[in-house]
Amino acid sequence: MRDEPRPSTPVSTKAYELRTKSKADLETQLKELKAELNALRVAKVTNGAPNKLSKIKDVRLGIARVLTVMSQQKKQALREVYKGKKYLPLDLRPKKTRAIRRRLTKAQLGAKTLKQTKKDKYFPPRKFAVQA
Repeated sequence: MRDEPRPSTPVSTKAYELRTKSKADLETQLKELKAELNALRVAKVTNGAPNKLSKIKDVRLGIARVLTVMSQQKKQALREVYKGKKYLPLDLRPKKTRAIRRRLTKAQLGAKTLKQTKKDKYFPPRKFAVQA
């Protein structure tokens, strides 16, 4: 039952196909899908055909797919805007973990105090002739 090819409706549009479309095309497709979902919900209330009831899930998934692609495109555009800037918005920064984000940077880890640099300079490690 799962292996059957689905009918080619605007519902079962693949995400890679959606990524090639413009923002206006995506918005029109979203409106169409929402209108179709409303029609299917009306059919559900008025005891419509069972094939319409099973189509509700596909339409909802299609709406989610379109919205996901739209948000990905929006985020990508924002990344282009903020590229090379000193500060990034929080949602564009790498997530990682809280501990990693608070960890010292490489420069801070390698930094030495003035006292420590003087101590290293005046008391270098001893060199012995005998190998242990």
